[in-house]
Parts: sequence; C-alpha cells; structure tokens
Amino acid sequence: MRQFVKLFQLFAYSLLMIDHINAQPLNENKSFSHADTLRGSYGSGRDWWDALKYDLHVKFNLLDSSISGYNDISLKILKKGTFIQIDLQDPMIIDSIHFRYTDKYTALVYKELAAAKYGNAYFIDLGNLLPPVKSIASLQIFYHGRPIIAKRPPWEGGLIFKRDKNNYPFVTIACQGLGASIWYPCKDHQSDKPDSAEMHITIPDTLVCVGNGRFRGKTSNGDGTTTYDWAVVNPINNYCIIPYIGKYVHFNEVYKGEKGDLDMDYWVLDYNLEKARKQFQEAPRMMKAFEYWFGPYPFYEDGYKLVEAPHLGMEHQSATAYGNGYQNGYRGRDLSGSGWGLKWDFIIVHESGHEWFANNITSKDIADMWVHEGFTNYSETLFTEYYFGKAAADAYIQGVRKLIRNDIPIIGPYDVNKEGSGDMYYKSGNMLHTIRQVISDDEKFRQILRGLNRTFYHQTVTTRQIEDYMSKSAKMDLSKIFDQYLRTNQVPALEYRLNGYLLNYRYNNCVNGFNLPLKVTFKKTQWIKPTEEWKTLNLYTESDTNLKVDPNFYINTKKVD
Repeated sequence: MRQFVKLFQLFAYSLLMIDHINAQPLNENKSFSHADTLRGSYGSGRDWWDALKYDLHVKFNLLDSSISGYNDISLKILKKGTFIQIDLQDPMIIDSIHFRYTDKYTALVYKELAAAKYGNAYFIDLGNLLPPVKSIASLQIFYHGRPIIAKRPPWEGGLIFKRDKNNYPFVTIACQGLGASIWYPCKDHQSDKPDSAEMHITIPDTLVCVGNGRFRGKTSNGDGTTTYDWAVVNPINNYCIIPYIGKYVHFNEVYKGEKGDLDMDYWVLDYNLEKARKQFQEAPRMMKAFEYWFGPYPFYEDGYKLVEAPHLGMEHQSATAYGNGYQNGYRGRDLSGSGWGLKWDFIIVHESGHEWFANNITSKDIADMWVHEGFTNYSETLFTEYYFGKAAADAYIQGVRKLIRNDIPIIGPYDVNKEGSGDMYYKSGNMLHTIRQVISDDEKFRQILRGLNRTFYHQTVTTRQIEDYMSKSAKMDLSKIFDQYLRTNQVPALEYRLNGYLLNYRYNNCVNGFNLPLKVTFKKTQWIKPTEEWKTLNLYTESDTNLKVDPNFYINTKKVD
C-alpha cells in the first residue's frame, strides 16, 4: 500500500502540472483544478481498461433518500495497468472493492482491494495483480450514502425526490454533466460507454420501478420490498442509466419502422393515463419523421419508452424522461415565437431526437456537447418541416435565434469536464441550417444526417470527426464555418457599399479564411462568395439600395459608407 500511495502522489503531482500548463479559463474568472482534470481527462487510471457492462444492484430507502448496493463492472484489459480510477461523488461512500479475473495459470484470481480517495475519485491499488491483456475482469464495488438532492433538475442534477398529487413518492435521477457518479460508482467519462447494463432496483412494493431497456421481471423480497430487473443490450452513456420510481401504469403499441417492429412503451402516473393516451400519439409521429431524416431508431433491441418524470425531461436512452405536462410547446410556450412550436410536444420531439444524437452518437468530451444539442435542436426544425413544410421550418429556426447569447464559444475547454456556451442549442442548430443552405441539396443533406448515424453507430466521437465527415460527404470544405460558429462567439458580418452600378462587399468579424457562400437578392437572386477582402459585383444596370441576404443564413448584414 505504501508503494501505491507514492505512486498516487506522483500521479497527482503530474496532473497538477498538467492543470497548471493546460487549464484555460472559460471566462475571465474561471480556472480549473486538479479535481477537474481527474474527472475530465482520460488518464492512466482509465486508459488501460474498457467498461463492458454495468450490473447495478441498488436499494432505495425512500424514508431518508439513502441508497445502498453494489455495481459489478465487467471490464476488458487493454494493456498493463497498476491502478484503477473509479468515480463516486461525495457524500456517497465506497464500502469495499473486490477484483476478479481468470489467468492462464490460475482458474480464478479474487482479491479485496484498497483504495486512496482524492475528492470524488478513488484510486484502486492492484498491488501484484497483473490481469492478462485482452482478459475479462470484474470489479465489484459496494457502496452506500445519500446522493445529492437536485436543486433545479434537470439543469442542476441529482436525486429528484418528490411526491405526486396523491402523496405517493415520485423519484428519479437526472445527472447529465454532473455525472452518474452522483449515485453509483463508475468510470465517469463519456468516452467509455459500457456495452450493456442491468439494473436491479429494490423499492417499496407499493410502487413500480421503470428502467432502461427491457423489463426482465420482478421479485418480491417478503419484507415489503420488490426488486425490479431491467436490462439494456446496447452501449449506453453512464448518465442515461436511470431508474424511475412511482405509482406507474403502462400501455404500449408496436411501430412498423425501418428495421421492423419497434416496441413503444409508455409509463405514466396512474391518474394521468387518459391524458397520456392522447398526448403520446405524438411519439409514433416523431419516430416516423426522425427515421426519415436520421435513419433507423438506434436501439430496436431495447425498445423505446416515454416515462413520466418529476422534472421537465431528459434523453435517458430507451427510457426518455417526460415532464411537459401533457401539452404542446415547451411547457405550453413556443420558444420560436413563430407559432409552429405549439404544433407539437417539445419534450417528446427534442428528448427523443437525442436517441440519435447523444445516445447513438456520443461526444467523447462534454466540451463537444454541441454534437448532442446542436443536431437535436435542429431535429425540432426537421420535425416541423416533415409535417408542416419548409416555410414553417424556416420560420421556426429563425425564430429561436433570439435565444442566442453569443457569450462564449460553443466548444468548451477539453479534459476538465466542462461544457461550452448554452448556445450549443440554438446557435449550433442555426449553424447546421446555414450549412444546409450551402450544400443546397436537401436530399444530400438528409443522407449526410443518415450517414452520420450509420458511420458512427453506437460510437463516441470528437467534433473533428463530425466536421470531417460532413465536409467529405458534402464535397466541400466546411472547416472555416465550423471554426466560426463553434470556436468563436462572433457572428460574421457581411459589409457592403454601393458605388454607382458597383456593389462592394466583404466579411468582417470573422475567422481568417472564412468562406461561407451566400445567397442574396440584389436585383435578382444569386450566389456570392465573400471573403475578408473587398470584392466587386457589377450590376450593369441602375443600382439597387436593397441588398437582402437569404434569412436562412445566420449572419449579420451591415451597409457601410
């Protein structure tokens, strides 16, 4: 153990040096700590093993909001390693850790291991254990505690402990960004999704537990509790593994989709059953539109579920959290102000869109969360277009621009578990709409979206991978467009001036080499290719004082002297 402590101290010192060199402020008064780097980087306690399966056995004590149990983590050894980093956030406590593997000399190696705690990270000493490369091991971690109670879910997450109108407990968890380690021990990094997961959740037998994937059965424990078993057979994000506990009832339907029959199940509080039967008719409509745009639903084997939740909503894979009050819009409001946002249920559309972008295609680092939120924000526009036409879709996407802040860049700092600007929603969506105009071929754009989901099926990605794929598929270099909208908070401006029959124009407030082509109307509709240098267009006829840029491009226009 003494040798391990020295190893840990050396490791911690090296991380502090990395922090000192690499930490970049998100704004003027923000810097990052050693703990941020431990959480956000893929360091030497994580990089030598791959999480294959999380098998959670957890009891919820609803009298004091405490939980206890264990996570049995199946892992594959990728290379030699000396210690394992496991994350579990305060005030949760690890009780014991057991490591098992089989090697070519011994039928089974089993040992209880020690761990050193640093903040929310535990460093588990393997001692003289040397599991063979490519072998499969098991890390069984027993723990208990009272998870952080969510203050403003889902934005400020944690355990959500409420009561329904009949005073029954209504409980779940929301932990995107904050991390699954607020309630169970895991490798809490987005780049390593377990290939499958099981949940065995014990609750009072007066209630029902709903989880991800398929229901495998329940067991009465003879002590007033029941254990519910749920299983996912596809890769899943840590933060998506979520139980829902309440007085639930169930109904379902079968959707005839691109890959065959898809089970669509709905779990709602008993007194909301009739409202749900009406409102959830939106779900198959959503599925039809998104399979058209994005390709087959990525998790046919696990089914699709909407589950009523005590918060607004979240994209919990195959078990989408729904709390929009059985009404259209976003809590009854149209975020775009165009009127089209009241034609459909925002939470059903938006959170289900994440099944393709977030759950199927997952960013390795949450600094690249625009991959989740930008495409899913644009899914709202695509849903609108599918059912109400292109003019409606254009009005919707242009309408949400008023919510763009342009405060800081959309891409956050890497390796410190930090997102960038909230503009990852509306600005990223408008960037994608702008790119669609540049491609100027709606079928090609649709095939790019479908190709992304096919090429990166069940994978984790970087922004660069998405950029490169879209540029290659579009057969045009889109890199400067991505740089402009994702890596700066500047909105490019087209400056123009009139000189008799001549129109002079250029870009300002842009990255070097910004090369966004524009569709403009100036006497006639035509394409121009502005750069940072002044260019001239000869009108040959009398001048026109009304230059109009197609409003589907997200830029500013400024007439100068």
